Amino acid sequence: MEKAKTHRSVIPYLLALRPRQWTKNLIVFAAPLFSFQLDIATWLYSALAFALFCGLSGSFYLINDSLDVESDRRHPTKCKRPIAAGLVPVSHALAMAGFLLVSTITLGWRQAPMLGVTLVAYALLQVAYNLKLKHTVILDIVAIATGFVLRAYSGAAASGISLSAWFLLCTAMLALFLGVEKRKAELRLSQLSSAKPRKVLSRYSMALLTRIESTVTTGAIMCYALWSSGPIVGGAPTPWMLLTLPFVLYGIFRYQLLSDPDEIGRRHSSADFGGKTERPEEVLLTDRPMALIVLGWVTSAMLILFLYQQGIVN
Repeated sequence: MEKAKTHRSVIPYLLALRPRQWTKNLIVFAAPLFSFQLDIATWLYSALAFALFCGLSGSFYLINDSLDVESDRRHPTKCKRPIAAGLVPVSHALAMAGFLLVSTITLGWRQAPMLGVTLVAYALLQVAYNLKLKHTVILDIVAIATGFVLRAYSGAAASGISLSAWFLLCTAMLALFLGVEKRKAELRLSQLSSAKPRKVLSRYSMALLTRIESTVTTGAIMCYALWSSGPIVGGAPTPWMLLTLPFVLYGIFRYQLLSDPDEIGRRHSSADFGGKTERPEEVLLTDRPMALIVLGWVTSAMLILFLYQQGIVN
C-alpha cells in the first residue's frame, strides 16, 4: 500500500517534466544519420546528448510552468499540468529545475566541451525566450527554431561529427516551419476558445503566418533536395538519397494539413481546440501517418547507407 502511494506521488513530478515533449529531442540523432555514421560509439554519444537535452528542457518546463502557474490555470488544457493543478508545489518544481540545470550542463561539459557550450547556449536561449523573446513578434518563432538547431547540433558535438552547411540549413528551415505551424495552431486556439490569448498572438494573423510558412516551406524543400542530390553539390555521399525526398515532401504537406484552420475545425473537440500542431510532440505520438512517414524515411535512409557502405550503390 505504501509503495503504491509513493508511486502515485512520484508520477506528477515526472509528468511535470513533460516527457511527451521529449520527442522534440530526437532530432539530436539527425547528425549521425545525415553524416552516414552508424558506429555504436557515435550513437551512444548521441543518446547521451538526447538524455541531457531531456533533462535540460525538463528543467525549463518546470521553471516556465512555475512562472506561468496563474495563467495556466485559466487555460483550457494547460490547467491540467501538474504544477497548475496543484499536484507539484512551485518550490519543489524550482528545486528540481535547479538540480537538472546544473547536472546536465556539468555532464555535457565533461563529455565534450562543445556539447557543454551547446547546452549552455540552449539554457541562455530559454532564459531569453521566457523573459522577452516569447513576447516579441517574429523573434519568438526564430527562438523556437534556434532551439531545434541547437538540439540537432548537440548530436554532432557529442560525437565529434563535422556537419555540412546543408545540414544546418535543412534543420533551420524545418525548425522555422515547425515554429510557424505552432503559432498558427495557437492563433486558431485563441479564436476558438474563451481563454485570453498571449499578447504576441495579437501581432499575428493567419494571412501573415501563411506567407511566412510558404517561404520557409520552399526553403526547407529546396535545401533538402539539394543536399540529397549528392556529392556533386557537396551534399549527401550518394545521390540515391533523393529516394527519401518523397517522405520529406509528404511529411511537410501532412503537417500543413494538420495545422490548416478548416481541418482543425473538422477535427475540433473540446480537448483539442487548436489542433495537434500547437503541441508538435503530439503529432509524432498520436498521428499515425506522420509516424509512418518518419519510420519510412529512417528505414530508407538506413538502407541506402548500408548499400552505400557495401559498395552496391555509388
